[in-house]
Amino acid sequence: MNKILLIGFCCAFISMLTLGSPSWAAVRTEIVPYKHGDVELIGYLAYDDSVKGPRPGVLVVHEWWGLNGYIKKRAEQLASDGYIAFAVDMYGKGFMTKDPNEARAFAGKFRDGDRKLLRDRVNAGLKVLRDHPLTDKLRIAAIGYCFGGTTVLELARSGAEIAGVISFHGGLDTPNPDDAKNIKAKVLVLHGADDPNVPVPQVIAFQEEMRKSKVDWQMVSYGGAVHSFTNPDSGSDPSRGAAYNAKADKRSWEHMKVFFTEIFK
Repeated sequence: MNKILLIGFCCAFISMLTLGSPSWAAVRTEIVPYKHGDVELIGYLAYDDSVKGPRPGVLVVHEWWGLNGYIKKRAEQLASDGYIAFAVDMYGKGFMTKDPNEARAFAGKFRDGDRKLLRDRVNAGLKVLRDHPLTDKLRIAAIGYCFGGTTVLELARSGAEIAGVISFHGGLDTPNPDDAKNIKAKVLVLHGADDPNVPVPQVIAFQEEMRKSKVDWQMVSYGGAVHSFTNPDSGSDPSRGAAYNAKADKRSWEHMKVFFTEIFK
């Protein structure tokens, strides 16, 4: 009797593994070294190897912390949904930190110092994704979080030939608003309505920039959400200016998927 029960259990377990395995089980990840000039960069590629042939590509740009586990997880989520995702390395050699002062210094080099370098560096990552044989070169988008949100907007302003960009709780300012005339991509901004790092005057200036250049843009503001609302590591205290908001996280991911359905049709 015990043998029969054991055999039955084993069969059920094997069936669960083969038939009930989660969709991400087929996701394959790779560490991808590449270069921007003389700077060595280390990106992170994710795709579902059960999907055959080219599929839409999504460039993923990290927060000011660098290319950490959170961003890699987002790339894997995209891969499980059928995309090929490439998480870029903006800082070099896969650098990451948990020190806010160090993160501020690294991000500031690009954000506050050299926007041309910011654009050139993210375009180097875009080339890696575009050149991959599994990428549908006519269906590419870029998403970014915080510093990465600023970065993908600058990627669009650089005139990149991509279908769309999405900023998750990113900065909206730019030193050259007239560069919006170069934008070929559709733009989606997913914004925490109470984000102290992106004050109302900055939001208004961004909207005027988009209108003036007749960009195809959308902006969704989530009530009660502050900065970094998609990242569980941001904590739960909105009074600090950055905090995770589960509702805004879920809603913004769904808005992203609707946007992708439109631009990748």
